[in-house]
Amino acid sequence: MRNRFRNLVPLVDYLGALLWTSGLILFVPLVVLGLYAHAGYREVSPLSFVVPALFALALGFGLKRRGGFRPLDSRGAMLLCVFGWVIVSAIGALPLYMGLRISYLDAFFEAVSGFTTTGITMLSGLDRMPRSILFWRALMQWLGGLGILAFFLAVVHNVGSAHHLFSAESHKIFAERPAPSLFRTLKILWTIYAVLTLGVAALLAVEGASVFDAVAHAMTALSTGGYSPHDASIGYYRLNGYPHAVWIEYTILLAMVLGGMNFFIHYRIATGGIQALWDNAETRLFWVFLAGGTALVMLDHCSRPGPPDGADTFRDSAFQVVSVMTTTGFATRDIGGDYFPALARQVFLVLMVIGGCVGSTGGGFKVLRIGVLFGMVRRQVQRVIQGRTSVNLVTVDGEPVGLEEMRRIAALFFAWIMLLAIGGAVTAFFSDHGPVESASGMFSALGNVGPCYISAADLTALHPAVKITYIAGMLAGRLEILPVLLLFSRRTWR
Repeated sequence: MRNRFRNLVPLVDYLGALLWTSGLILFVPLVVLGLYAHAGYREVSPLSFVVPALFALALGFGLKRRGGFRPLDSRGAMLLCVFGWVIVSAIGALPLYMGLRISYLDAFFEAVSGFTTTGITMLSGLDRMPRSILFWRALMQWLGGLGILAFFLAVVHNVGSAHHLFSAESHKIFAERPAPSLFRTLKILWTIYAVLTLGVAALLAVEGASVFDAVAHAMTALSTGGYSPHDASIGYYRLNGYPHAVWIEYTILLAMVLGGMNFFIHYRIATGGIQALWDNAETRLFWVFLAGGTALVMLDHCSRPGPPDGADTFRDSAFQVVSVMTTTGFATRDIGGDYFPALARQVFLVLMVIGGCVGSTGGGFKVLRIGVLFGMVRRQVQRVIQGRTSVNLVTVDGEPVGLEEMRRIAALFFAWIMLLAIGGAVTAFFSDHGPVESASGMFSALGNVGPCYISAADLTALHPAVKITYIAGMLAGRLEILPVLLLFSRRTWR
C-alpha cells in the first residue's frame, strides 16, 4: 500500500505551500469587511474569514516540510493540479459556509464555481448580502481567471517543476509566450491582467457604478467568471434607471471580449502590434463566431411579431452572445426567457461548447481547437476527392498541426461529448427537467459558462447527485478533462 501511493509523497510539499498561500489570501476580504462594517452595512463575523485562514495556514505549515520542492513529472503535475484546485475550493467554501450558514455542499459548489470561473450560483438575495462575501466571490473568480497554480507560481519562484505545473493547469496548443522565462511570462500576464482590471473598474466608476460594483464587476468580467453583486446581474443598472446603463453594458461587453482573447494578443497590442487583432487564425475565427452568433440571435428575435427595438436588440443580442461564448455568464436578459426564441437558445448551447481562445481566461473547448477540427474534416473530404495518396496538412497560421496533437484534440472532443451526455442524463434522472434544460446544465458546468436553462431557484433545489456531477464537470472543464480522468486510471497510483 505504501509503494502504491509513493507518487503522492512529492505532492505534499506543494499542497502545503498552496494551502498557506490560500490562508494568506483569506485575510484580504477582512479589509472590505472592516470598511463596510464601519459604514453601517450588515456584515458577517470576522471569524468567517479568520478561522478558515488560520486553519489553512496551520495545515499548510504542517504539510510543508523543510527543503525545496521536489521535481514532478507531467503525471505528478496533473495530480497536483486536481488536488490543488479541490483543496483550495474546499478552503474557499468555509467563509461562505460559516458566514451565510448554507450547507457545505452548496458552499463548496459556490467556491468551485468561483475558482473555475463558471459562475453558476447557489445564492440568491445578492443585493442584500454582506459586501465581504460578495468581494470574496469576486476575488475567487479573479484568482481563478489566470489559474490558481499560475498565481502560486508567480508568488513562489523556487519551484523546480514550474513548466509541468503551468502546462498541467491548462494545455495551450500553439500558445506563444511574451518572454522565454516562465516566471517573466507569468509576471507579464499578471501585470496585463491587473492593469486591464483597474482600467475597466475606473471606466465603470466614471459611468456611475459604485466603487464596489465597479471593482467587483471588473474582476469578474476580465476573469470571465460572471459573479455579480446583484441578482439581476448587469441588467440591474437598466432596471434601476442608471443614466449611463447603456455605457456600463458596453464597457462590460468590452471587458468580456478582452478576457476571452488570448492574453498574448494583449501583450502584442501593448507593444505596438495592433495587427494582432486580425493577423492570426484563432482571433479571426473568434470574431467570426461572435459576429455570426449575434446576427443569428438578432434575426431570431426580430422574426417574432411586434415592432423591432433597434439598438436595444443589437446590444442585448451582442451582450449575451459575448457573455456565453467567452463563458462569462453576465446577463442583461435571461437566456432562458421569452426574449430569446428557440434558434437563439440553440446558438447559445453551441457557443457554450466553443468557448474562448486558448491563453485566455475563458472556458469551453476553445476556438483554436474548433478551427483544427474544421481543418481535420476538410482534410478528410479532400482525401476522398483526391485519393488517399494526396497530402493535405492541417495548418494553423501556416504551421502544420502534428498528428499527435490532432489525436489529442479528437480524444478531448469525444470526452467532452461523453461528459455532456452523462451530466445531462444525471440531471434528467434526478429532476423533472426536460431534455434541453437537463443538457444545458452540464453544458454550462463543463464549459465554465454559468447561465443555463434551469432557473436559479431550481438550481438550488437540485438533487445532491446533480450538484456533485456539476462540480466534477466544472473542474473537468477548467482543467481540460485529462488531469481529472487521470484519477481513475490504476496506473496513476503505481
